[in-house]
Amino acid sequence: MKAVVIRQHGEIGELAYETSWPDPVAGEGEVVIAVSACALNYHDLFTLRGMPGIKIPMPIIMGIDVAGEIAEVGPGVSDWKVGDRVMVDPLDTETGRLLGERMDGGLAEYCKVGAHMLVPMPEGVSFREAAALPVAYGTAYRMMVTRGKVAADEKLLVLGASGGVGTCCVQLGRLAGAHVIAAASTPEKLARLAEIGAHEGIDYKADDFMKVVHERHGKPRVYGAGAGSGGVDVVVNFTGGETWVPSLRVVRQGGRILTCGATAGFDPKTDLRYIWTFEIDIRGSNAWERGDLFALLDLVQEKRLAPTIDCALPLKETPTAFSRLAERNVFGKIIIESHR
Repeated sequence: MKAVVIRQHGEIGELAYETSWPDPVAGEGEVVIAVSACALNYHDLFTLRGMPGIKIPMPIIMGIDVAGEIAEVGPGVSDWKVGDRVMVDPLDTETGRLLGERMDGGLAEYCKVGAHMLVPMPEGVSFREAAALPVAYGTAYRMMVTRGKVAADEKLLVLGASGGVGTCCVQLGRLAGAHVIAAASTPEKLARLAEIGAHEGIDYKADDFMKVVHERHGKPRVYGAGAGSGGVDVVVNFTGGETWVPSLRVVRQGGRILTCGATAGFDPKTDLRYIWTFEIDIRGSNAWERGDLFALLDLVQEKRLAPTIDCALPLKETPTAFSRLAERNVFGKIIIESHR
């Protein structure tokens, strides 16, 4: 089969497009999927470059988010058949391994997974849409809905709003009836965020988002006239780094910060005075659960949620896709499609 393989950590030049890689064979309790779509994630870049404390078996095929049709059913599999349309829940709960990190993933024509990792795809959901969901949209759903409880009429600020997680947060905020403020790095991205549900935009390259929030929505207050008012109800911050303290300073009294990552730095300076004085609730959210994925598929099938697809490229152009990802020149998800 054709596959994109890495044999050692490094940069994009380590990606090797192979045309005669061995086809996977389904073992006990396993299936082989003919991959129709595989979404890229920043985690793939981390896997490519190497992550402290995580040993990657080499060579390996990356690609975490996979959707396609079952091509082969192994012994002991009775609930699935060849031709079934499926999405993969990429975290193998039986072994703790992540698809595309500790086991071969979806940047290939075929991918082998345990049958217990399969999620049936409803009619009306495309392979592209399904592949966009697990890592980014599953993470966003758990953070916004399951953990965050974002509600109608709340003011919601989404930092890093133009990526996979961010675009989902914007849409979920709009679905919840919140007033969505999206922060992104260019006017073009802000215009697209408005199209998918943002009520306001902040160009954080041109303006200090904290000052903009204070100007538009007031400074949070604890004492005196207007106590409890000013600022926003919820901040979504999965960047960390230098954005952390400004995030604390825009949340109203009793508001909350939702976080699921730290792409700009995991050990930022903080200011505990804001947390206790303004009684800020900080809620961490880690990955997703199977129920979150079913809820997302229902929303897509009902046409209430449309995964934002930046582009779809053939398998051979995977290095180009990684370059776009590394340069953060992406709005939503990049999809890789296998063309057999």
